[in-house]
Formats: sequence, C-alpha cells, structure tokens
Amino acid sequence: MEKSAPIDTFSRFTQVSRETITSLIKYEKVLINTNKSLNLIGKSTEKQIWTRHFLDSAQAIDFIEKKDESLVDLGSGAGFPGLVLALVAQDKKIPIKIKLIEKSPKKIKFLNEVIKELNLKVEVLNKDILNSPTKLTENVFVARAFKPLKIILQLMHNQADNWKKIIIFLGKTGKAELLQASKDWDIEYKQRVSVTSNDSTIIQIDKLRKK
Repeated sequence: MEKSAPIDTFSRFTQVSRETITSLIKYEKVLINTNKSLNLIGKSTEKQIWTRHFLDSAQAIDFIEKKDESLVDLGSGAGFPGLVLALVAQDKKIPIKIKLIEKSPKKIKFLNEVIKELNLKVEVLNKDILNSPTKLTENVFVARAFKPLKIILQLMHNQADNWKKIIIFLGKTGKAELLQASKDWDIEYKQRVSVTSNDSTIIQIDKLRKK
C-alpha cells in the first residue's frame, strides 16, 4: 500500500484541513522515532498508524459538541485519543480544553514533545489516576485501551463529579463487558460500530448509577 493511501482514507473520513494532516505527519514521525526506545505502540502497528491509531482516535470527535468545555483522556499513553482529538477539535473550531492523564514519566516526556512540536494547548498530568485522591471535575471523559470497562466505571463513580458523558472505546470483548457491567450498574448509553473495525464499538455513557 502506498504511503498516501492511509492518509487519503483519514482525510476522507475526517474532512480535516491540509494543515492538520501536516501536523499529524509530524506526530507520526516523532512517534515512530520514539517507539524505537519506548514501547508506545506495538511495532506491528507502525505501518498502520493512520488507521489503527489516528483515524480510530479521531472518530470520537463525533461525540463531542461545541458546548462541551473540558475533556480528560484517561491513561493517554501515546496520546490516543487525546492528542488526535485536540488536533481535530482545533480544525473544527471546537473550543474544548483537553487534559491528558498518564502515569509513565517517559510517556509524559513524549506527550510534551509532541504538544510542543504541534504547538497545541493541551495540559498533561503525570499521575496514577487509579490511586489519586484528587476528584475529577471535568465534564467529558474518554478512555481508549486504558482499563477494562468495570474498572473505568468504578473510577468514574468514585472520583468524577458533575461529569456529562464518558466516551469509551470497546474491543472484541465489549459486548461481554457491557453485559457483565449491567449486573452491577444501571447504564444509559449510546453506541456505534467503530469505523476502523467491525469488531469494535464506541459507547457514550450519559448516566451511571450503582445498583
């Protein structure tokens, strides 16, 4: 597959500007270079960054509205989906404040490097969110390849105040995780099939109550 093909696919789905594509090309370069010494993404996915990581992350923009004020990416890792959403939101004139939470100092260094390279206004917090006493006060949360659904739900229940929606990427085990979670929680959510994998879904949880 030619290098331009996955970029064209990304552009077709997201309809972003050439400037945003240029920023993502820079992001990809830093990511591949850093991945030589730090395990940010699986080596087998390096040739699929535009679909497996960039497009997969970017599709969550459809769950974000212009009136949403703040978004937290739980366990941001290599910046997916938080940094990609920051670029796409900027492109689409959505003025949401984005915060990345990550416990690995080495990954924090990488995230800050990308933010500086792309001139983004994104806050990065180095902390273990699962063991932090600090309450989360933002209104939108997103989790991709972070923790199992049951752990995310418990985290939000324990630590998040006044949240409006939680956007969660679910893989092949998503249906089973939702079914299991429904035994302990009343969950109101919307879902749709991922544009990058028919086996995966993205859900937006609007209400969550312990049974």
